[in-house]
Amino acid sequence: MKEKILNTSTELFGKRGFQETSIQDIVSSNQLTKGTFYYYFKNKEDVLVHIHEQFIDSLLAQQNEIMAEGRTAHDQLRSMVRMLIGNIRTNANSAMVFFREMRHLSQAKTDDILPKRHLFQRNIASVIEQGIQLGEFRSDLRADMLSFAVLGIANWSYFWYEPDGEVGEEELTTIFMEMIFKGIEEENHDN
Repeated sequence: MKEKILNTSTELFGKRGFQETSIQDIVSSNQLTKGTFYYYFKNKEDVLVHIHEQFIDSLLAQQNEIMAEGRTAHDQLRSMVRMLIGNIRTNANSAMVFFREMRHLSQAKTDDILPKRHLFQRNIASVIEQGIQLGEFRSDLRADMLSFAVLGIANWSYFWYEPDGEVGEEELTTIFMEMIFKGIEEENHDN
């Protein structure tokens, strides 16, 4: 039942927004009583925290798999961007809630979630730094700033990308990576 409430809440928050969705909306959508809701969650913010934790934990697990495969920095970075775009198909509402609704968390809850978000960004910076050290990427650019640029490009896609539209996930990944790699690769580097 907890997962059902989370799934419904994620869909409602994704479509309507956190503030525009009431606990009554959640329980009505699941044909439950408020008592059942409160058995599993303290309040609406508790639901939002669970959605954030599930989403970032999933992204970190996928990212760790990519980094553990021992591929080039170029391939790892491409796989991470591909993974973020691929998640739009399976987790679009979770992503929307994750990026758009964090502002509704209390400072204490935000402080709990931010370290995982920062770890995800630092892992991307680490891959870029590895690519710089191995001569795959230009050495005159900052890995931390590039990691924010990569995240900005990929994360904003959650707001406009239609996976079933004219441009497929692989094509969008290629477009993004061409933009990124043409800007950070050494000119004489072959892939």
